[in-house]
Amino acid sequence: MKPFRRRGDEVVARLEPAEAGIVGLLLDQLEQLLAADTADVGGDPVVERLLPDGHRSDPDLAADYREMTEAALRAGKADDLATVRATLPPDGGTLRLDPDQAAAWLRTSNDLRLALGTRLDVQEDTEPPEDLSSEEGQQMAVYYWLTALQGSLVDALVAGRAGRR
Repeated sequence: MKPFRRRGDEVVARLEPAEAGIVGLLLDQLEQLLAADTADVGGDPVVERLLPDGHRSDPDLAADYREMTEAALRAGKADDLATVRATLPPDGGTLRLDPDQAAAWLRTSNDLRLALGTRLDVQEDTEPPEDLSSEEGQQMAVYYWLTALQGSLVDALVAGRAGRR
């Protein structure tokens, strides 16, 4: 991956074919999870992390809040997923994002990291894997790669704001 850099009003990065493939796979998995019937994914820790209770100390208030907001949250995440999918070069290559697309990438990369980090039980003291031969080691490597991708996007967006002052 060539990290995100500011180019005028856009941010630009370059993804290797394997990296674009991984992002596409993760998008598929997240999309399936968010599109699933609530009854089918109830209690899933990833769904709970992506769509947290609005009020933890009052279950009735939390249920009311969820009823009012969940559809809009899911729709917003679905819109962001569609934007990321539409801008992702499927075979790798240059990724050029306008400010709205960059914001969708930022939100979606965060959701992907939350989902993967929840599945892998990533904690503050979790270290990058030394052994990549196991499936969990490979998934952890993807988690840390997503962290780097998201970090470079944040850095590029901040650089753009600093340049506008």
